Amino acid sequence: MDAKALWQKYQKWLYFHEGLGFYLDISRMRFDDAFVEALQPKFEKAFVDMAELEKGAIANPDEHRMVGHYWLRNPQLAPTPEIQKEIVESIEQIEVFAEKVHTGGIHPPKAPRFTDIISIGIGGSALGPEFVAQALAPDFPNLAIHFIDNTDPAGIDRVLTHLRNRLSSTLVLVISKSGGTPEPRNGMIEVKKAYAGQNLDFANYAIAITMPGSKLDETAKSEGWLARFPMFDWVGGRTSEMSAVGLVPAALQGIDIHAMLEGAKEMDDATRVPDLHKNPAALLALSWYYSGNGRGEKDMVILPYKDSLLLFSRYLQQLVMESLGKEKDLDGNIVHQGIAVYGNKGSTDQHAYVQQLRDGVPNFFATFIEVLEDRKGQSPELEPGITSGDFLSGFLQGTRQALFEKHRDSITVTIPQVNPRTVGALIALYERAVGLYASLIHVNAYDQPGVEAGKKAAAAILALQTKILEVLQTAKTPLSLEELAQRTDAADEIETVYKIVRHLYVNQRGVALHGDFSQPSSLKISTT
Repeated sequence: MDAKALWQKYQKWLYFHEGLGFYLDISRMRFDDAFVEALQPKFEKAFVDMAELEKGAIANPDEHRMVGHYWLRNPQLAPTPEIQKEIVESIEQIEVFAEKVHTGGIHPPKAPRFTDIISIGIGGSALGPEFVAQALAPDFPNLAIHFIDNTDPAGIDRVLTHLRNRLSSTLVLVISKSGGTPEPRNGMIEVKKAYAGQNLDFANYAIAITMPGSKLDETAKSEGWLARFPMFDWVGGRTSEMSAVGLVPAALQGIDIHAMLEGAKEMDDATRVPDLHKNPAALLALSWYYSGNGRGEKDMVILPYKDSLLLFSRYLQQLVMESLGKEKDLDGNIVHQGIAVYGNKGSTDQHAYVQQLRDGVPNFFATFIEVLEDRKGQSPELEPGITSGDFLSGFLQGTRQALFEKHRDSITVTIPQVNPRTVGALIALYERAVGLYASLIHVNAYDQPGVEAGKKAAAAILALQTKILEVLQTAKTPLSLEELAQRTDAADEIETVYKIVRHLYVNQRGVALHGDFSQPSSLKISTT
């Protein structure tokens, strides 16, 4: 394609939202008009599907749930007055609480102000708040935030060690829809023990963000925790950033949550337009479908050219992969759908994996996230007429061109600056794009059977560990792996038995191993 034709295609497929100062350029995706025309019927259905979703259709039949994250930023759209009231009251409660914390109206027993936050969550209850904190937290936030987003003991220790001298002025957010998810439950118990170790009453520092009536809610209520904020049945974890899950930590840090909600609402309005050419989320879905042949055959590489957007690709991994990675379609047919997402940031990755993107396996399409504003205020010149921001912009444009020359497709999303409004818009854009694309490929974007299967398998392993310890405590002589497996009804799971006892042995959990460690079958197992 010559330069004139490319310029014409750029103008044809450039979307601009004046209110948000937002651009979307899909001109470097090599589809033609015939491809777009062939997809029109699918898009017409997708627009109807999304409209029904927003009206309150059951979108997750496995759990008989509506999917209403769009109502969070526009409560007037909620299907019932009760839901509308819940949303409005939740936001008001968050604002009042954050203001009292900031002014010292709510303060710890042994300090005039709270200084820090420990946020305990997993998946969507961590990824969204982490992304927003990285992108938007002020240089000197009202409260500094720290995340426990795993059940890794060393990771928990790192956070608690860092805060050991400020634990008495640190709020703890425990974020869990059911209150029974192992990772946040484990983090809560460990943090609770750390507070007890400093003779601090955990209830004076703890905030629950959970479903009303959940195990966590009942615990918080009975122990008299500082505050409780609701999670809603109709909001899934990966779309929960505009709920209390994301708004509470954001507000406590001093981030403008109203601007986030407003940016998301404006993008929702734009992506609700039932016209492919005038709907940025539909243009993203079109590009994804083209690149992967509607089968996810190519990976989505996210390259934000701004340090503050470092975690955007990690946030999108869950949103895209958990929503679209499905074994079966809506008719029960085996389809194995999904789009793999990875990325980091530019221009760092021009010195990492961009070499492969340009010259290696062409199994991806790139998405450049461009931020027009370099920094607040003027930049010094590094060379005559050239600033560090000019270099960054040049690297983005150069990489985009270098990929296109090698027939690697790319999308460019451009925002004027990183602020609460534009971040809210980005989140809303990708939420809608995922919903539209799911309709195009006929899968349910709002269930996660694979995640549930993993949880069940983990529970089975922990149950087997309990049985192993019971058998070892009653055994009169050391047992071989085969004997231990037979006595725990796990004869077909010898490898699992071995990994459990090895874990217990290394962590000095009352298990001894004797024999040649290079030959697991030779080992004898006993208690210490």
